[in-house]
Amino acid sequence: MLLIKNGKIFTITGDIINKGSILVENGRIKEIGKDIVAPLDAEVIDAEGKVVMPGFIEAHCHLGIHEEGIGFEGNDGNEAVNPVTPHLRGIDGINPMDGTLKEAYEAGITCACTGPGSANVVGGQFVTIKTYGDRVDDMVVQNPSAMKIAFGENPKRVYNSQKKSPTTRMAVAAILRETLFKAKEYNKKLELAKEDKSKKPDFDMELDAMAKVIRKEIPLKAHAHRADDIFTAIRIAKEFDVDITLDHCSEGHMIIDHLVEEDKAAIIGPTLGHRGKFETKNKTFETPGILNRAGIKVAITTDAPVVPLQHLPICAGKAVDAGMDEMEALRAITIYPAEILGISDRVGSLEIGKDADIVIFDGNPILDVDCKTYATIINGKVVYKN
Repeated sequence: MLLIKNGKIFTITGDIINKGSILVENGRIKEIGKDIVAPLDAEVIDAEGKVVMPGFIEAHCHLGIHEEGIGFEGNDGNEAVNPVTPHLRGIDGINPMDGTLKEAYEAGITCACTGPGSANVVGGQFVTIKTYGDRVDDMVVQNPSAMKIAFGENPKRVYNSQKKSPTTRMAVAAILRETLFKAKEYNKKLELAKEDKSKKPDFDMELDAMAKVIRKEIPLKAHAHRADDIFTAIRIAKEFDVDITLDHCSEGHMIIDHLVEEDKAAIIGPTLGHRGKFETKNKTFETPGILNRAGIKVAITTDAPVVPLQHLPICAGKAVDAGMDEMEALRAITIYPAEILGISDRVGSLEIGKDADIVIFDGNPILDVDCKTYATIINGKVVYKN
């Protein structure tokens, strides 16, 4: 057992508890409140004068897949020879011993949705993992989490250099439509055959992966910065009646009325850093607050390694500086990404029964630039202590 006592507890979904305590047993939160009595043999962390929060959650990144400081040998994000690769699984490309994971949990990020990059129209399957561990199979929270798709400059640039389709936005959309149509037909044959193996279509690994999207078991995870690409993503999702999240959504603030009408979740970023391509020329830290105030569920992303994952709290703080409510910015890196990913029953807030992913800071991590992590706890285990 583990007892954290005397801390200022941000539950995220409930009230702030001053001088509060959390009791952890078997990797989960057993009790939370004041004046909790723990067994004599319990490990005790005194959080007097410190802030206690749920571990932060990154809703879109390439953690462990684009390894740091290695180059080609550590770059496993894109199989950029075929624009349609839905059968690729992010879990197979993650190196949990890459140093970026350690930097992440030391900064309080305990959970990340990671997967293929955006070179392909259909890139493959994302997986959500805890950031601590030495074997990725033991770190999985949800697999698969989503099917990565990409619009705009990235697939155009990659395949234009190879002198093959897609080189236009029309071709990107057409290739995605064709893939979804084939997956829909494949899934229809599976349903008609039911348990009669003689009627089942020949196994197709790519279409079998896409069929999960057709059945709404996982959403499309749409790389779309520019307004027109965002609308194309929504248009195709509606045509095939599939779920979708709008990832990056850099021009979301420019089309706010339309996004409110469509009621799709938005994962905003990476906003910190250089506007490296035309489709990000309108990115701003005002976007998360504008969408949030309009009632859209927003998560903030680093798109690591574009922005190193340990800077996720800084990105939330910059959104506050640009007008976003402080608690809503905290929710945008805790409970909102958990809800968008469909894992809020386990993580994203400090509640009884949830995973004991808890971080103790010596200040407010999104408002204080000199704030340091005192301790990180994942699945009830202290994995870092300063």
